[in-house]
Amino acid sequence: MAYATLDELKARLDWELDEDELRIAAGALEDASDLAAGYGRDWPEERPPRLVRTLVLKAAARYVRNPHGYTQSRAGDETLAWGDAHGRDAGSVYFTREEIRLLEGLAGTRPTLTSVIVSAWDTRTRPVRAGLVPVDYDGGAPFPMFCDDGGPW
Repeated sequence: MAYATLDELKARLDWELDEDELRIAAGALEDASDLAAGYGRDWPEERPPRLVRTLVLKAAARYVRNPHGYTQSRAGDETLAWGDAHGRDAGSVYFTREEIRLLEGLAGTRPTLTSVIVSAWDTRTRPVRAGLVPVDYDGGAPFPMFCDDGGPW
């Protein structure tokens, strides 16, 4: 099912849709909703976040306005042109990079950088006095680093 209704999509367009366009628009809404769930997560259809509904409507309207993905059209010499701006997505329902980032952010699936502590199996930390750096071999005395036992500086 779609995250937005056909009536909401028709309200965003500036012409009345004929039967074929209505069929194409309904398919575009379903495709955009499937993509939104793929880039984000499977939100409940009866109450998706408002931004998800907005993004689905934008993608579906973009497709209904230009289903073939033309970037240039001339009537005089019948010139048609397709651009490579959206690559394989030209002529299909798609989300822009920014829209994908928004969907990932809403779903909490945006790739992030995380710091993780890594240690060897059965490693034990040894107590170290302030200002001393532990030495990695067994029995080594801690090495003083820019300070003495009295204070950090």
